[in-house]
Amino acid sequence: MPPQFRDTLEASAPLLQKQHCKEHFTLTLEQLTELVDHRQQSLLDRMGGTDGVCTALEVDPTIGLLPDECFDPCYGVIKCKLTEPFEERKRAFGCNNIPEAPTKSLFSLVWTVFNDQTLLMLTGAAFMSLFAGIYNDMSDKHPKDEPKIGWVDGVAILLAVIVVVITSAINDYEKEKQFRKLNAKKEDRCIKVLRGGMTHQIHSHEVVVGDIMLIEPGDIITVDCLYLEGHNVHCDESSATGESRTVRKSAYLKGDCFLLSGTQILQGMAKVIVISVGVHSFYGRAITLMRNAEDEQTPLQQKLNTLADQIAKFGCIAAGLMFIALVMKMVVVSLSTGQWTPLSELASILINIIIQAITIVVVAVPEGLPMAVTLALAFATTEMLKDNNLVRHLSACETMGNATTVCSDKTGTLTENKMTLVSTTIAETKLAKPSDIYTWKSKVNTMAYNLMLEGISINSTAVDGMTLDGQIQIVGSTTERALIEFTQRLGHDYLHQRSSSKLTHIYPFDSTTKTMTTIIAVNQSNVKSHHQTPYRQYTKGATENIIKYCTHYIDAQGQIQVLGSHARLEHEIQINEYSGRSLRTLGLAYRDIDEKTHTAFSQDSAPMSNLVLLGIVGIQDPLRSGVIESVQAFRRAGVFIRMITGDSLETAKAIGKESGIMTTGGIAMTGPEFRSLSVDQQLKVLPRLQVLARSSPIDKTIVVARLQAMGEIVAMTGDGTNDGPALKMANVGFAMGVCGTEVAKEASDIILMNDNFTSILQALKWGRAVNDGVRKFLTFQLTVNITAVFISFVSALASENSESILSAVQLLWVNMIMDTFAALALATEPLTDNLIERKPLSKDSSLINWRMSRMIVGQAFFQIIIHLIILFSGPSVFGLSESIEDIKLYRTMVFNIFVFMQVFNELNCRRIDDSMNVFQGIVRDRLFLIMQTLVIVSQIGIVTWGGLAFKTVPLTPAQWLCTIGIGALSLPVGILIRLLPSHLPYFWSENTDDEFNHSVSYSRLRWEAAIATIVGEIKSISFDSKRAEMIAQNLFKDSSYYNTSYSMKEELNKK
Repeated sequence: MPPQFRDTLEASAPLLQKQHCKEHFTLTLEQLTELVDHRQQSLLDRMGGTDGVCTALEVDPTIGLLPDECFDPCYGVIKCKLTEPFEERKRAFGCNNIPEAPTKSLFSLVWTVFNDQTLLMLTGAAFMSLFAGIYNDMSDKHPKDEPKIGWVDGVAILLAVIVVVITSAINDYEKEKQFRKLNAKKEDRCIKVLRGGMTHQIHSHEVVVGDIMLIEPGDIITVDCLYLEGHNVHCDESSATGESRTVRKSAYLKGDCFLLSGTQILQGMAKVIVISVGVHSFYGRAITLMRNAEDEQTPLQQKLNTLADQIAKFGCIAAGLMFIALVMKMVVVSLSTGQWTPLSELASILINIIIQAITIVVVAVPEGLPMAVTLALAFATTEMLKDNNLVRHLSACETMGNATTVCSDKTGTLTENKMTLVSTTIAETKLAKPSDIYTWKSKVNTMAYNLMLEGISINSTAVDGMTLDGQIQIVGSTTERALIEFTQRLGHDYLHQRSSSKLTHIYPFDSTTKTMTTIIAVNQSNVKSHHQTPYRQYTKGATENIIKYCTHYIDAQGQIQVLGSHARLEHEIQINEYSGRSLRTLGLAYRDIDEKTHTAFSQDSAPMSNLVLLGIVGIQDPLRSGVIESVQAFRRAGVFIRMITGDSLETAKAIGKESGIMTTGGIAMTGPEFRSLSVDQQLKVLPRLQVLARSSPIDKTIVVARLQAMGEIVAMTGDGTNDGPALKMANVGFAMGVCGTEVAKEASDIILMNDNFTSILQALKWGRAVNDGVRKFLTFQLTVNITAVFISFVSALASENSESILSAVQLLWVNMIMDTFAALALATEPLTDNLIERKPLSKDSSLINWRMSRMIVGQAFFQIIIHLIILFSGPSVFGLSESIEDIKLYRTMVFNIFVFMQVFNELNCRRIDDSMNVFQGIVRDRLFLIMQTLVIVSQIGIVTWGGLAFKTVPLTPAQWLCTIGIGALSLPVGILIRLLPSHLPYFWSENTDDEFNHSVSYSRLRWEAAIATIVGEIKSISFDSKRAEMIAQNLFKDSSYYNTSYSMKEELNKK
């Protein structure tokens, strides 16, 4: 009898009342934590093994967690008070996220900035000035008809210090906030879980305890797990346990079944159950102990910090000399006049001298240099993320700017990674184009056709799954997706074939043999072949390797024939035809196996002998849009591009020529050929090597090592687990964000979020923009430093009352202009195409090149001369008298001239090359315009209304025009400096050694190819090889590419 509803219940009430759908789990968080900590089988035994853990966590390992846990298969929908999926699990076992370290408050950053020695000294001097001023105001000697404003200097200095501190703290706060956003993006990973019987791709923070997770080579596990079932899983637990040896994982009672968070999967595939997440996991508890790690410093920051310390020392020396000189001057004047300064005034005079000396230190200390690098890096990394570059290590951003060579993958980087099977030859029956698929199906031998479908379906890791955006599609590598989609177009159900087959061995893709193998126990649902054996092996992989392992093939009649030399040649011709069409080729093979042979198979390495070739497939992966233009741009930037791929040589050459990487005179070879060369031969080949095909991860490592030995700065792309060492070794490692493994991402410096080659070009531009921004700021700041220190020093010595023409508060304002505002204006300029119109800089290039030093010396000399003329000519130079009012006006005009000289010189510093147009691209440089406007408006306000603090008086329109006009002279002077000769004895000389020059340029390659062509023509006409080589040598010696260390004869013989 069906259950009856009571009158008091609503009609919508569930069949069974429960307060919570998952109120109690029979395992607690503490028990699971203890299991992970001890990893003892006895503890797992008491829990009933892995089956007992699954039962306790209420999960069926065959279907995973149900997406809606408010559904009970026995009673239907249970009324639940859960507001989000898996809320009860998260409440019981925690979420898979690690709370961020406490953010530094704005107040703590203010306190950190304020603890700078110079600012503390200035604050102390300000208080001394404040007390002295108040004392003088309150004394009987103060004139009764003058206002009591002795406190103004001290308060003004304090306000200036406060503004500097708050501005710097806000910059630091914004920088930290931006980097936290980047780190959050970096930590977000996608993983595969089984939920409701379907594979889902979810973000790592969505994993909960009880999830059935699917792992494969290249994954980095972020949770603690127990191994349920799988094949040949080997992992690296060195990051968790410190042991470098590879660890094999097996099922419960068969070996070690514990997988710790932080573990890298090196080999094999498995299904695991999650038992600990977040801060409760092994990795989570370790990472919380490392929260207080110091911020990394980039090489450029370290260089600039050293330079800043050196400049600060000179500033301190200048300040000390100024203090000594002014005190000695006061003593000498008192001795010569016989009138000694009263003690009541002496304290005030000494305090003013100390303030001036400290202000000199403040101006001289370039604290804006480190801030400029920080701002440039923060701005660049944020913008790079918009260009799909996720920067993991800040040093990579600036290093990439001077990269001399890029070693790029093909699949997914140069190509779209959208693979489609367009041609195939199975059992000697050829499918020429996709539209002929059904005609081809009717012609191909039935047994071979069925074996092909079964092999593709079974020997694959691709599955139907749900993507992050909720779409159901085939989840797996693009190559396997192309094969599975091909079977679907033929009307085959690969999932039914796979579920009805019994797998005995799975050997995942091996980068050494470039193959994947699966062995099944043949049953009634499997294809009947010629030999009715109990087991069958399916293998797919690189065509040349598959053919090498095959001894037989299936002909058009379905008969197994010996794969002799003639048949091998025909298949190689077929491979070359596909490769010439830029198709990626794969070989498909199988083998029937008896019981005895099957028993002797190793669990670690796949059997690769006596295979029967089913056929060859050609997969198309079109070139990405923009790749050709990016390759050309890299060439203009002086960066050599090499393609390192696992594809066949012919396919790699075809793609290389299509993309523009393979040029006339370039060399293409395979990885085994390159490895077989001696080190000296490799160093000779590398300058001309443009394509390396059939490469293994070890080839990438060798290439990086040899290029670095030649002084190159190498950028390397990679996506596989075994690419990790090469990515680590490269100066800048790029990992693929879409198809890259977690190991590759962890080893990289920058992650390409879209796997696109053009994003690498953007990284190069931003790297150069960072370096250029810092150099522009350095040029500007050193000019201001030299001028301000010199003028303050000389004017204080020349003044009757030992007072600098620029007051302490005015100098602090100048200090803010050249530090905070200039750093924001010059270090954050947008990208321009000019960045890639020059060669990269060499590793040991100086921070200040000859162009910069010429501009710094020239501008500083001009500004000092103008100020000295104005200083020693006095007020009369502006038609003013010696009255107190005109003296104030005169000092205001000098201050205004000095500031506007810096405003216009900042325009000069926008270009640190020989370009005359300093206004180029200024309309797009909004931040520069904002900062310049802010400085000008603030200067107008200071001059007009800031007289009390800045000792200024309002100017007339004519005086404004006069001072701005003199300041604007910095622009034509900058043009004149750029027109000066590149070599001026005893001052500067053009140094081209800063630029990196490749030992073999693209133009040299073209020249060598032309010579080889000429030699070939001469040989064909005269048959005199010695005369041909002599002509070639003479041609080469007459060119600008002649290098005695290179043997032309070797190159000619090779060609």
